[in-house]
Amino acid sequence: MPTVLYIDADACPVKEEVYRVARRYGLKTYVVSNGWMQVPREALIEQVVVDAGPDVADDWIAERAGPGDVVITADIPLADRCLKAGAQALKANGQPFTPDSIGSALAGRMVGEHLRSMGVATSGPPPFSAADRSRFLQALDQAVVRARKAVR
Repeated sequence: MPTVLYIDADACPVKEEVYRVARRYGLKTYVVSNGWMQVPREALIEQVVVDAGPDVADDWIAERAGPGDVVITADIPLADRCLKAGAQALKANGQPFTPDSIGSALAGRMVGEHLRSMGVATSGPPPFSAADRSRFLQALDQAVVRARKAVR
């Protein structure tokens, strides 16, 4: 099975970078979202519009991603599901989700949700920077090289 890239696309700021890497390696890429968005009209890049609703896009990705695949997402539960299926998962800033880090990421998410439910204001992610974009490109390239070795 060849390596496939999956983009959890609704709030992904690095779609163009993913397309560039996909073209370089000739990788099938699924751009998964709850609504239509502009994607390149190329055979390797396919837009998937799923029904509206919580976790519908996540479920679509998690049901398909597996060993040798790379998922780009900020969604921690989706990253956890993909890691358990054998795929790699990357944040848009290039930080990988790993089996060693996913537990603390899930715990931190739960703490944040609990604080927000109690009315405590929490800060969102820091602004996305050019350095984040550069780190992402490097991390995605490395992830693709690892993924392609895994499927040989």
